[in-house]
Amino acid sequence: MHYNTTCMQFMCLSILLPKCIKEYTMSSFTSPLIVSPLPDGKRWKLVRPFIYHVGSEYSKDEIKVPTGFITDFASSPPHIWIVIPPWGKYGKAAVIHDYLYQTASRTRKEADDIFKEGMQVLGVDKVRVFLMYWAVRLFGMWAYGGKAGK
Repeated sequence: MHYNTTCMQFMCLSILLPKCIKEYTMSSFTSPLIVSPLPDGKRWKLVRPFIYHVGSEYSKDEIKVPTGFITDFASSPPHIWIVIPPWGKYGKAAVIHDYLYQTASRTRKEADDIFKEGMQVLGVDKVRVFLMYWAVRLFGMWAYGGKAGK
């Protein structure tokens, strides 16, 4: 009797465990970010579509940034580039954030939260995540919905 119970428990675990692991894995960037610089030297154009899964690696909630999308990566003013330059480990998250802001396809709060999540997935240090997240929360209203003319 004990042997059968153990086998049954093992079978249940082997069926349920992979599903549990999928549900709790981190979000993911599932395609490489390939860009080309524009003549202005400040903006970049996506050469291929770029995809991010929100919430978990296998999430059906995807953000697909199309070929031809133009980004400036992190929209930080030049006087703070020593702390937050336009490009860094957070670059992929910044492209997703730019896309969400320009298209207003999510609320501003959702876009900022996804930006934060993306930076965490990329392994950006906690202090920089905190600073950049609160910068967009406090000052992003002027850029949301394509108002900044990126």
